Amino acid sequence: MRWPEPTATLWPALTAAAWVAAQIAYPLTESTARDRVTILVVVLSAATALLHARAVRGIGYAAGFLVIVAGLGLLAETTGTTTGFPFGCYDYAHDRLGPELAGVPLLVPLAWVGGLYPIRAGAALLCRGAGAQIALTAAGAVGWDLSLDPQMIADEQWRWCSTLPGLPGLPDIPYSNYLGWFTVAAVMATLIIVLERRCPARMSAPAVPIGVLLWTWFGSGLAHAVFLGLPVSAGYGLVGLGVVAVPVVVTLVRAPDRVRARPGGLPDPADARP
Repeated sequence: MRWPEPTATLWPALTAAAWVAAQIAYPLTESTARDRVTILVVVLSAATALLHARAVRGIGYAAGFLVIVAGLGLLAETTGTTTGFPFGCYDYAHDRLGPELAGVPLLVPLAWVGGLYPIRAGAALLCRGAGAQIALTAAGAVGWDLSLDPQMIADEQWRWCSTLPGLPGLPDIPYSNYLGWFTVAAVMATLIIVLERRCPARMSAPAVPIGVLLWTWFGSGLAHAVFLGLPVSAGYGLVGLGVVAVPVVVTLVRAPDRVRARPGGLPDPADARP
């Protein structure tokens, strides 16, 4: 069943608005209340991504996106906590974020879904070649983690046990983490492009994923710098995710017609060529 366009765009817009409200509430809470807000933020971000995917490319694409990103995310996380590959040695806090599998909260793969979708949308908007889209999606994912990881460490949701060096100001997070993020996100993006070729876009609705991307970029930087006492990660996150967000802003200002011409903020599968 295909939703009419007004309804299709309304639901992800509503969940995105609720997601922003939950993020604003995050620094105002602590302890168990903050854990609940964290769960809400992740669920709303994943719901926004999947509802938008359903609207622009159909339920098959939404289901495929969920399987690819959550499935690979769970595989990478369970392998990572068990063996230290590909991110480095780390482990999660227990009994804080809901059900777990092999020591990994099942909420974590959903976080990959909600976080990667808007980054993928921005990369697809900016690049036509599949290789460039994959590289920019992966780089954007690393940029997102430059603020996500320090925030969750400060909240004691996970801890690093790696002895490898890290970035200046973030010594507890090893360089291997960013290499792991880039690799996992690149594999995800490759499979997503293959899926997109099978599920062509059928409507134009770029505002939600691009809005989510820009709020993630600016809102995270603001929250870290002003409300969470994490100025170092604020800077890293603004620069890291800015590799996608800043060119998107420039495109919105200089060529709004180009944005509207790309269905869902994502290219037609025929655009994604090596």
